[in-house]
Amino acid sequence: MRELILCKYGEIVLKGLNRGTFESELMRNVRRRLKPLGNISLRSSQSTLYVEPLNDNIDMDEVMERLKKVYGITKLSRAVGVEKDVKRIFEVAYERFGDALKNAKTFKVAAKRSDKKFYLTSPELAAQIGGMLLEKFPHLKVDLFEPEITIVCEIRDEGAFVHDIAVDGAGGIPVGTSGQALLLLSGGIDSPVAGCMMAKRGVVISAIHFEAPPYTSERALMKVERLAEKMSEYCGRICFYTVPFTKIQEEIRNNCPEDYFTLIMRRLMMEIAQRIAEKNHLQALITGESLGQVASQTMAAMVTTDAVCRIPVFRPCIGLDKKEIIDISYKLGTFEISIEPYEDCCTVFTPKHPRTKPTLGDVEAAQAKFDFEQLISEAVENTRVKTIKAY
Repeated sequence: MRELILCKYGEIVLKGLNRGTFESELMRNVRRRLKPLGNISLRSSQSTLYVEPLNDNIDMDEVMERLKKVYGITKLSRAVGVEKDVKRIFEVAYERFGDALKNAKTFKVAAKRSDKKFYLTSPELAAQIGGMLLEKFPHLKVDLFEPEITIVCEIRDEGAFVHDIAVDGAGGIPVGTSGQALLLLSGGIDSPVAGCMMAKRGVVISAIHFEAPPYTSERALMKVERLAEKMSEYCGRICFYTVPFTKIQEEIRNNCPEDYFTLIMRRLMMEIAQRIAEKNHLQALITGESLGQVASQTMAAMVTTDAVCRIPVFRPCIGLDKKEIIDISYKLGTFEISIEPYEDCCTVFTPKHPRTKPTLGDVEAAQAKFDFEQLISEAVENTRVKTIKAY
């Protein structure tokens, strides 16, 4: 018997003449993720990616875990391939599920016939395999709705495959099919979620983080880098930019009205981020903002922030409440890192009474009290860059 993993496509099947491009990108992403694990064969057929180890020492549990985090895959099944022969299909089902069936009370056989040349229909195949298993395990009862064990038999062009119920993949479309964007990555809960949501729509994610030593610590930066590493399990490798932001924040504090501190800080962050994006041919910015969540995320505040932007700004969390964002962060594995108690520059010099309904003219007037251009240029010039990846 040969074990392999069947990865079912989602939206890729709807891409018409562009489908080949999406399939090729998915294959490249899977190959990168699995390369460190050993020699693995990949092939595509009938809207499915077949992932098969070519030697016996491959950790199939780890292969499965990595594939679950590849955008573009909706369902995964760890299967055994066999000839399209009813007796051989039964033998594999018996060997693979026999121990579990001994201790179960109910079961079901689900058959799927993609190869219409096969002489049995799906119901006929399910009935035959089910009947043969009942002969071996007469204590069992068939339950078509809530069985303890489900055995799936697929008849495909290149063979038969036996597996249990498929598990969910990450969904979406392959990273690399929708351009490149720069994520403003803080140490909080929201921005990692925003980055992964855009990666799920095919965007290659780079990340930018603003540090402000001595007000922020080295541990705070390490926390954000670990967030980027956790994100890269889904997003792939991330180009990570670290911007020195201390001087700019000090000049905001020294020269601008306190109730505009946060708004001016965010405007300058967006200016720096888009200069780095433009320099590196990134097409958009991404933030973790959710409408109304904090004072700087009111609609009026976002208008003043967007006024400095020359490229699109994506806010995928804009309509989500905090619980929804937290639920996604749990799924991604970023939540526990995000809540570690290390400060980030967004909490430095926070005003006691921030403006929630600012006007663009008032914010621009407050920012004009100091000429930030030289400090912006220095911050861009002194930005550090590294590549972060999980595998």
